[in-house]
Amino acid sequence: MATDVISSNRESGAEQSVKTPAHQHVYEELRQMILFGDLAPGQAVTIQGLTKQLGAGMTPVREALRRLISEGALTHQGNRRVSVPELTEGCANELYFMRKTLESELTRRAAERMTADRLAALQSCDRDLNQAIALGDVGGYLTHNYRFHSLIYDGADAPIMSATVDRLWLRFGPSLRVICGRFGTSNLPDKHKDLLEALAANNIEAAVAAMAEDVEQGMLQVQAAFEEGQQAN
Repeated sequence: MATDVISSNRESGAEQSVKTPAHQHVYEELRQMILFGDLAPGQAVTIQGLTKQLGAGMTPVREALRRLISEGALTHQGNRRVSVPELTEGCANELYFMRKTLESELTRRAAERMTADRLAALQSCDRDLNQAIALGDVGGYLTHNYRFHSLIYDGADAPIMSATVDRLWLRFGPSLRVICGRFGTSNLPDKHKDLLEALAANNIEAAVAAMAEDVEQGMLQVQAAFEEGQQAN
């Protein structure tokens, strides 16, 4: 019995030692809200409002906001308000160049290191993505699309490039949610089938080309949204 108590205390202590700090938990939750467009571009929110919405203290919220502002995912508006930056045409062009360059290279490295287990995970994720598209589930599309790309980049063994791309998605994600709302899911870019076939055949160059086309089609949707906005004005 005494041994069981000691073992239980050790397990409890281990759980506490690995427990996610409050500021990290708030950061990750806010990051997902930005990434998947729950906070719309230009939408201002207050620190106090976020503490209520997230059920968190003021200090962890402030720390999370500080990190997200430094990453360019949020901008400080003054008067304790922050907002998601609105994507300009110039920024979209920069994002396109950086995404196509880095994500193509990450795909090349991931393809060279592809395993059967990771390929199976990608295929499963793509099935979830296709179902979301068929159902018109914008939230599901955004979640599974990001997960699909992350699975590839995590397999590239290139942490610096992967982290950089992840920050680019923070700048692109909120606007992608807006685009999905305008165009629906049926017209969204999806070169994943070509990519998966290339990965299964160990055709590295075809996999790189499919990723480059996937990025290009996504950015063309952004360009179309800008042109639509200019015509409306």
